[in-house]
Amino acid sequence: MTHSMKGKRKYIPINCGYYDRLEAWATTKKTCAITYKNGDSTELVSTKILDLKLLDGIEYLFGENGFLLRLDDLVSIDGIPLEMGNCTF
Repeated sequence: MTHSMKGKRKYIPINCGYYDRLEAWATTKKTCAITYKNGDSTELVSTKILDLKLLDGIEYLFGENGFLLRLDDLVSIDGIPLEMGNCTF
């Protein structure tokens, strides 16, 4: 299951505090309920967050079984909504 590199739209950075939460989830290897945008709908997947990487100016979440997600497509993790802005590298 891969969700990610659709189109060449501008990346909107996420909040640094939320990014810190993502790093904590990745460190603990806890399975998380991840809700994300997929076109005009939202999807839910349950996966461990394995890594976070910046590729070509876009931040990605790497999960189990090939799951890949642009962070600006993220809606929430374990019911905690994403916060946008104020985090640039």
